[in-house]
Amino acid sequence: MRAPRTGRGRLLSVLVLATAVAVFTATVPLLRGWFDLRVYHGAVDAWVHHGGRLYDYRVPGTAYGFTYPPFAAVAMLPMALLGLHAAVAVGLLVNLAATASVLRALLPDRVRAHGWYGVAVTVCLLALLEPVRDTFSFGQVNLVLLALVLGDAVPLAAGRERRWAGTGIGLAAAIKLTPAIFVVLLLLAGRRRAAATAAGVALAATALAARAAPDASRFYWTEAVWDTTRVGRLSYVSNQSLQGVLARLAEPGVPSRAAWALAALAVLALWVRRVRRALAGDDLLGAFALTGLAACLVSPITWVHHLVWLLPSLAILVESGLGRRRLLRLAGVLYVLLCSSVVWLWTDDASGPAGLVGSNAYVWITLGLLAGLPVGQSRAIRPTRRRITRATAPAPSTAAPAIRPARPGRPTEESGPPDATEAPEYAEAPGRAEAAAPVAVAPADSAAGPAASDADVAAEAAADADPVPADCAAGPAWATGRGGRSDPTGSTRPAASKPQSRSERASS
Repeated sequence: MRAPRTGRGRLLSVLVLATAVAVFTATVPLLRGWFDLRVYHGAVDAWVHHGGRLYDYRVPGTAYGFTYPPFAAVAMLPMALLGLHAAVAVGLLVNLAATASVLRALLPDRVRAHGWYGVAVTVCLLALLEPVRDTFSFGQVNLVLLALVLGDAVPLAAGRERRWAGTGIGLAAAIKLTPAIFVVLLLLAGRRRAAATAAGVALAATALAARAAPDASRFYWTEAVWDTTRVGRLSYVSNQSLQGVLARLAEPGVPSRAAWALAALAVLALWVRRVRRALAGDDLLGAFALTGLAACLVSPITWVHHLVWLLPSLAILVESGLGRRRLLRLAGVLYVLLCSSVVWLWTDDASGPAGLVGSNAYVWITLGLLAGLPVGQSRAIRPTRRRITRATAPAPSTAAPAIRPARPGRPTEESGPPDATEAPEYAEAPGRAEAAAPVAVAPADSAAGPAASDADVAAEAAADADPVPADCAAGPAWATGRGGRSDPTGSTRPAASKPQSRSERASS
């Protein structure tokens, strides 16, 4: 479906879509009532103001309390200054900021080319995804962790290894254990300095928490971290990990730890194989996406709202699918499933073949993406690509650059050596070579970023070039070499009566 051509049409379509999203999120999904944020706020408040122990707190009327490492509580200490409603408001703003950061990192160029309209539509579609809307509805921290990891992943993938690369991963791992797997990825990728930074930051943050809360740290690292019953029932349908699958199969019994260990090792072996393939193609962003998938699968508990780690994989699938319709259709099917809350149909009974498939639907999606995500190709990370100056650039000064006349029978340097059959054309019509105008190319050290390969520049030039008017095909404003052409300069090309806007042009 094509985007509306007018600004009014685009605004109207976005308003309609946003209204539909608001109605859906208010009526269809299960609303979570900021439950996890109430856990964070209550635990920190009891710890700071009432002398309670951090891991003894329980939400009134429930058996659920604080389950994160002590540094997470230290990072949440500002909550102690706020009431619950103010904490909810701040939590919403933090999640909105994290979402904006994630979109900035993952939004494909061809979506960005539509300007505000492309971003607005993407935000509406993102709001429908169950992991995203559950993160907001629970008041969870998953999007913040994803933003921290991507804050390291994107510069590293673009070849810009900053001095403190790895800091975001280290902080995420100190707040929650799952992101620690990205430190292993950095080692596999040969980014030892970033891996050391990430590990150092995680250890320093943990040590800081141990100093601030020694009793809580001692209890967590010796007892709570090994007790999965503190988090919830393994067989609960929201647990979309390998352990959750095995627990539902074994219910009402206890899942085999040996079976889980073997399944986890098999997934990790597949992850290493796929990551190496991605890294062999200089696709570090693809390797990060695969690592998020593996983390969800091997973690003992992966609630549905943890599946925001699938977002980088979905972004890669969409970006690849923009040139291959089959992949785009697959991305659409997976998106609909991840919006549908389908696993909750088997909340009470996950037995039988239908239960095996339906109650674990998100596990199968994650496993399928880990096995089949298109990786291993170097990705264009903004804003490092070299651009060719538009043909509609301002006209040069009246002092035109000097162009050497072509000698009879000899081509100009720009046009390249002619074929044997074309040599007479150069000998008979040297004026055509003289009429050729040089292509304006952005310098390699310009703000557009480092120089791209010749193939990238040629591809972008072909994508950006406008068709040759029929009445100008043989005219002096168009250079003809080997039966081809190049763009004219602004001074020789007739002005377009209705130039295409940048917002409608797809980026290469």
